[in-house]
Amino acid sequence: MKTIVLSTLNAKYIHTSLALRYLKAFSQHDFPGIQIAEYTIKDPAMNIVSDIYQRKPDVVGFSCYIWNIEETIVVVSMLKKIMPELIVVLGGPEVSYDTEYWMNRLPQVNFIVVGEGEETLHHLLTELEGDRALYSVFGLAYRNKEGRVVINPPRPKLALDDIPTPHRFAEDVPSLANRVVYFETSRGCPFSCQFCLSSIEVGVRYFDLERTKSDLLYLIRSGAKLIKFVDRTFNIKRDYAMEMFEFLIQNHSGCVFQFEITADIMRPEVLDYLAENAPPGIFRFEIGVQSTNDLTNSLVKRRQNFAKLTRTVTKVKESGKIDQHLDLIAGLPEEDYNSFRKTFNDVFALGPEELQLGFLKMLRGTGMRHDAEKYGYLYMDHAPYEILGNKILPFSDLVRIKRVEDVLEKYWNAHRMDHTVRYLIEREFTSAFDFFQEFGDYWEERGWQKIGHQLEDLFTRLHAFLKHRGTAKLDVIEGLMKLDYFLNHKYKPRKIWWDFTLDKPRQSDYLRLLAEQPESVSVSFAALGIGEKELHKHVMIEKLPFRLDRYLQSGELDRTSEQLLIVYFPPDASAKPQPFTLALEPTSA
Repeated sequence: MKTIVLSTLNAKYIHTSLALRYLKAFSQHDFPGIQIAEYTIKDPAMNIVSDIYQRKPDVVGFSCYIWNIEETIVVVSMLKKIMPELIVVLGGPEVSYDTEYWMNRLPQVNFIVVGEGEETLHHLLTELEGDRALYSVFGLAYRNKEGRVVINPPRPKLALDDIPTPHRFAEDVPSLANRVVYFETSRGCPFSCQFCLSSIEVGVRYFDLERTKSDLLYLIRSGAKLIKFVDRTFNIKRDYAMEMFEFLIQNHSGCVFQFEITADIMRPEVLDYLAENAPPGIFRFEIGVQSTNDLTNSLVKRRQNFAKLTRTVTKVKESGKIDQHLDLIAGLPEEDYNSFRKTFNDVFALGPEELQLGFLKMLRGTGMRHDAEKYGYLYMDHAPYEILGNKILPFSDLVRIKRVEDVLEKYWNAHRMDHTVRYLIEREFTSAFDFFQEFGDYWEERGWQKIGHQLEDLFTRLHAFLKHRGTAKLDVIEGLMKLDYFLNHKYKPRKIWWDFTLDKPRQSDYLRLLAEQPESVSVSFAALGIGEKELHKHVMIEKLPFRLDRYLQSGELDRTSEQLLIVYFPPDASAKPQPFTLALEPTSA
């Protein structure tokens, strides 16, 4: 075999496949013709097939996941029509379970590598060049001479240090700065969550620590900007996690590192160390909360102490050093609409920088899929196997929660209106969930889910919703929305979504005042030394019907005087806009 192409369809271009690099690293010594070919699920199938065809492979392997399996099947079908002698191998978590189903569904596929694939693929390639004793390849599914599907016994787990590093390919270096680098220091998970494939593998195995450090240093020095650790629970071993955190703090060089952590087992001394020593912004934590319903967690065998989790998330947030991404899953057993509303509000109250609302997927091989009938689950026949309802959470409720997800992404996770959304949740709506739900329902009633949106559309649509429901103190909310709108721009915006309260002569008067008496705003504003000409180029002003400075400092809503909002947009686009305020004459409001 001269040419072997290892391929996958990533969800996005910025993603990279760690699996392909492991496979190549393990086999390239004996099979130097191995190439990696990555595409995305958005690429036209014809383009993918054309590219692979031009490489003239003898063997092509695809790494398969729930997000790419159906698109991969299309590509494989086309390849086998134009290259009928091509040997097609599938691997990855999506085809490692119900393997006989996949072999029967996909007659154009020659082999499926089940489970951990490095050694199995190497053994398969060796047999294809030699005696073709396929029965000897543990972890392989194939068809015998009679066409019957044969699934060999599973392969024993590899000693991880026998796998060569996947991070030293010269061809990867030019793109390191522009793509996500995936990295693992361990394999396996200590927990048994029934909705997750990681629960199937018992025990945790670690790569050699010095090798791990060496690879990380190589990636950092080669220009990597974002390294995402794929360990299922990075902090399961306190000493190991502490040593890694210390190493990364000492050697980060501006690179950002993202980890999946289990928050309720994070030790206080680790949190104290991070609060004191971690540079702001280099670490991101992803924390799977999933549900705060105790019965639900017990049914899916998920051990979780929410009080300890809250302690960890709160302490990390108070440090101001680390962004936190918290995950929820709607549709778990015995979690109906009202229970999920409570879960959402419990977790939103922790103030995560990002709250991801996902929906239960019945993954092949998991306990949840095995118990689907027990809870009355309906779910999609094909990937991603997302649920369509169960005995206590009908499809109608799932659809409503999806509206929450849509608005949550646009108005919280994107951080376009932090001041406005916080005010609305704290003062105008019963809870965070109720704000996102009511707005999501209104959004769909207007058909906005069918059309695109620009930044100003998000503001005008929220304003229309608030006006429609008769929201109190709308002028105050409008003031916060104006602040948020300005802060979303790197340069002075050319258009706004409201009518200025100041006419041009009045604006000019205020700008002249700011140029002549900058100290009347603040010492820090005066220190900017902005002349009147530059004020016209780089400053936006607007009159507000309340004391914004007091509200931002203490939450006090003081309407006894108006205030001038002043936003300076630095000429350097990498700098953030700076808001200032100037008290105006008292009003009768």
